[in-house]
Amino acid sequence: MAALEWSAGLALDLPLMDNTHQEFVALLQSVELADDARLLSAWQELVEHTQAHFDQEDRWMQATRFASGNCHSLQHKVVLKVMREGAERAAQGELHVLRGMAAELAVWFPQHTQAMDAALALHLRRVGFDPATGTVQSPDALPQELIHGCGGACSSAEHEAETHA
Repeated sequence: MAALEWSAGLALDLPLMDNTHQEFVALLQSVELADDARLLSAWQELVEHTQAHFDQEDRWMQATRFASGNCHSLQHKVVLKVMREGAERAAQGELHVLRGMAAELAVWFPQHTQAMDAALALHLRRVGFDPATGTVQSPDALPQELIHGCGGACSSAEHEAETHA
């Protein structure tokens, strides 16, 4: 059994986001189940998907006034950087690095989804954002200022700390 299985607990009631997340889980499972000969190519597929996945969410955040430097986007950048570093090490024969990273991603992903992505999904629904078309149905609901932090409850405290630092 894979370390991470798709479940209703990961669903965010935003079909395009949920579909992308289901794809991520399936690709992560492919990595976990890959033999050594297939491991690096399975990992590369996961990295490519994750890049497109994160780029998509980052575009949604930008279109709906999340700050480009918020912690959600920053986490995307860090995770991709680490995943690429793992691919480099695996290409040099250190396949165990990818197996360890896959196990860590199986722990990280539900936390990221249930915290940061859930806050983003709530925000997108609140402003009437259609991820398929990129249109905002309720532009009056867009925040006046860029959302800083993760977009959740921590945002105002983080923004306050940033302005007084």
